[in-house]
Amino acid sequence: MFRDRREAGRALAELLTAYRDKPDVVVLGLARGGIPVAWEIAAALGAPLDAFVVRKLGAPGHEEFAMGALASGGRVVINDDVVRALRVSPQRLSEIAEREGRELQRREVAYRDGRPPVDVTGKTVIVVDDGLATGASMFAAVQALREADPKEIVVAVPAASESSCRQFAGLVEDVVCASMPSPFRAVGESFWDFSQVSDSEVRELLATPTLRPAVGTRLRGKTPAEVIGAAAIDAPDGIPPTEVLEELIGDAKVVLIGEASHGTHEFYAARAAITKWLIREKGFCAVAAEADWPDAYRVNRYVRGAGHDESSDQALSGFERFPAWMWRNVVVRDFVDWLRRHNVECANRNERMTGFYGLDLYSLHRSMGEVIAYLDKIDPRAAARARERYSCFDHVSSADDGQAYGFKAAFGAGASCERQAIEQLVEMQRNAVEVARRDGLLHEDEAFYARQNAQTVRDAEVYYRAMFGGRVASWNLRDTHMVHTLTALLDHLGRDGAPAPKIVVWAHNSHVGDARATEVGNDGQLTLGQLVRERYGNDCRLIGFSTYAGSVTAASEWGGIAERKAVRPALNGSIEELLHEVGRESFFVSPLITDAAAEPLSVVRLGRAIGVIYLPATERQSHYYHVRPADQYDAMIHIDRTRALEPLEPTSVWHAGETPETYPSGL
Repeated sequence: MFRDRREAGRALAELLTAYRDKPDVVVLGLARGGIPVAWEIAAALGAPLDAFVVRKLGAPGHEEFAMGALASGGRVVINDDVVRALRVSPQRLSEIAEREGRELQRREVAYRDGRPPVDVTGKTVIVVDDGLATGASMFAAVQALREADPKEIVVAVPAASESSCRQFAGLVEDVVCASMPSPFRAVGESFWDFSQVSDSEVRELLATPTLRPAVGTRLRGKTPAEVIGAAAIDAPDGIPPTEVLEELIGDAKVVLIGEASHGTHEFYAARAAITKWLIREKGFCAVAAEADWPDAYRVNRYVRGAGHDESSDQALSGFERFPAWMWRNVVVRDFVDWLRRHNVECANRNERMTGFYGLDLYSLHRSMGEVIAYLDKIDPRAAARARERYSCFDHVSSADDGQAYGFKAAFGAGASCERQAIEQLVEMQRNAVEVARRDGLLHEDEAFYARQNAQTVRDAEVYYRAMFGGRVASWNLRDTHMVHTLTALLDHLGRDGAPAPKIVVWAHNSHVGDARATEVGNDGQLTLGQLVRERYGNDCRLIGFSTYAGSVTAASEWGGIAERKAVRPALNGSIEELLHEVGRESFFVSPLITDAAAEPLSVVRLGRAIGVIYLPATERQSHYYHVRPADQYDAMIHIDRTRALEPLEPTSVWHAGETPETYPSGL
């Protein structure tokens, strides 16, 4: 709870520091309750403050229940469903609107004391209220402000329901909700002191300056971009100097390297180059990717000189599930070729080779097939038991359709195969000691591979059922599976007195970053990066990537074809925009290397995440969330303009690319 509106404003200001000292920012408080909150924000940001008057159209006899709102400029917003349900006549509605219109005009005259309203045309407008209940007043304000043609609108409130915050995320460029109580009953429940704000208090606050005094022609101190620029280290093509990597990595045994999209060439290429250095110079012996276990293990066999594939292209052909381009692309193919050559050299010198492994769990049916195929070779009776157990899945889903199984099992339309998946995993774990006694490291590797497939079946079964029970639960199951697989891999590679293994992890920023430094962490969401930090502490490093604009390989819907799409310039108030303002093509920045970088990177900003789908039309709600980069990563690599990753089988649609547009006008 907040002590009062002023304290709530100071808390909100901490979440809006990305807009500090920007000349085109205006703060508008919804009168009257939003003004004390807005004054604290405007003072902290060094921005002009004005009142925006909105009058609620209260239902007859229940004036606190809004059936619409009236905003400055004469904009009227009506909730037709409420009006019909309460059977309010057009004449009665007109009378209420006329009465509230007179009060609105009185307040506008009284509050400004003759001053004209602040011009918001072409400006970033931060609209502030003391909370969102129905959202009717804020909705009216947003609708009215749109007619004034601002550059963008940011809604900021101390307290709101989660549904209201989500709703406005689709209407404006940014939404900042300091708290989302659940259950949400009333705005006043978030304040110790929620006494009514008087007209005189509003006039006094509006007359109190919020702009900071200037020194010469600029504001005091360096801008955040200037601070980062002084701390930044040039990283051509996204590859930092080796001495910087040496200082960052130190003796870490797990290094997670991210990507801000699943389809950007520079992210993949820089990550591959850094990984080669880690393998050659720091003794890393495995790459663990956000990829399915059986598909990645086929690549592992190839790079270690085993299996039947004769080329990297063949070895990567197991990646058939959408989105195949994540791994079937020219950068990964070239890296796989390099890794095989490296391992040949290692074998000639009798040195440890480097493997390639998957961490993900989508391979429900393929992993079942791999378990049975392994048991067929070593114990036909055990294979028969596995077939009997796994046949449960055949009754509720077609081959490799885990979602169909999960839907039927979750809603009682089909049997749950949880018991059978657990029984098979337990049997394979019980037999692990006997298998370990057999001669040959290769056989032990294959036994480990089979056990992990059984573990994947068990975890995938739980995951697919959880998909229909909540986004956070299924996400957490997936990332927990990844960290368990990573731990099992470290244990396996360090067996029998082998040198302590070191592993590079390739995954999206949203997995690599620490969830505790993002807004999704408030929802209880975990990430691989957070779990690895908690488990390995200073023995791990998290590296994130970012870009401002360019192109990306992505689909328009799940299961869609790969397209080459234009990436819009990053939103105002985002970490990508801040790093763009540094004015360099590509650079590395880390608070661990340069202490001064910590302050600007500790500010809460928007962060962009493009997965396998990119939807520019709904970019704010589809691809941005609030992050605190200094705590999310140990280091960031920014490449200002990037290009689309090239699939191994590009279609004519990919070659054609997206029709260029001049953002945001489209002219």
